[in-house]
Amino acid sequence: MYKLLIIILVVLGLGFVIGGLGNPKAEKAVSDLQIIPTQTSVTSLPKGSEKIEVFVFHTTNRCISCINVGKYSKAVVEEKFPDEFKSGKITFKEINIDLPENYKITQEYKVTGSALFINTIKDGTNIHEEDTTVWRLVTNETQMKNYFETKLKSLL
Repeated sequence: MYKLLIIILVVLGLGFVIGGLGNPKAEKAVSDLQIIPTQTSVTSLPKGSEKIEVFVFHTTNRCISCINVGKYSKAVVEEKFPDEFKSGKITFKEINIDLPENYKITQEYKVTGSALFINTIKDGTNIHEEDTTVWRLVTNETQMKNYFETKLKSLL
């Protein structure tokens, strides 16, 4: 009985795969899954920012992805923008949302879990934007760093 059920599932699975071949929509969907963005996504952040603040929000218990987002983004800020980092034009801060002293900023950014936010300051106005692309790139250090460097350059 179980063998018959397994055979039916395999045949159905092959049917879906074969049925998708030659179907332009199915082929596009599969090819889109393989594309990893390496350039800056559409952003509402302004070019020519006076100051850029990078915030990595996290909980006390962190997974490897959360750790790497912080590590890679910090490395980009320090290594690719050393003058801006030293002058304070670009800042980087990791914030543990579980700590009571960080309650105010977590409320301001409406953060409930791990997140990377960029705050730009232009003409005295703060504009917060969460960058979710970094989570798709975190398993490839080079791609994530290239993406994040390009994003920060676009804001300067």
